[in-house]
Amino acid sequence: MPDLRVLADTLADEDFCYLTTTGRRTGRPHMIEIWFAAEDGTLYMLSGGRDRSDWVKNLIETPRVTVRIAGETFEGEARVVEDTEEDEPARRLLVEKYEKRPGSLDNWRRTALPVAVDLL
Repeated sequence: MPDLRVLADTLADEDFCYLTTTGRRTGRPHMIEIWFAAEDGTLYMLSGGRDRSDWVKNLIETPRVTVRIAGETFEGEARVVEDTEEDEPARRLLVEKYEKRPGSLDNWRRTALPVAVDLL
C-alpha cells in the first residue's frame, strides 16, 4: 500500500479537493469542493469566510475529516494555522498555485483563514 502522504503530494497539481467534515449540529457528513495545496503530507486550504464558514466551524468542533483528491480518499486531522509558523507558508503555497495574474489574489491571501489537514 502506498504512503498516503506521498500520494497526496503527488496529487498536489489537481485543481481542487473534496473536504468532508462532520456537521456540528447534525452529526452528518458535510462535503465542500475547495482549492488546496499539499506539502509534506499536509494539505492547506484558505477559508474566505474565515471562522464564519460552516466547514471551519465543523472542523473546529470535530477535527477528524476526510479529503478526496482525484478519486483517492484520505483521513486527516484538521486545524486552524493562523498566527502559527505555518500561517505565511500556507498562504504562499495556495497563492502560488492558483494566482494567474500577479496580485489578483492579494486580498484573499491577506484576509482568508488558513487551515491545515494533517493526513493520518
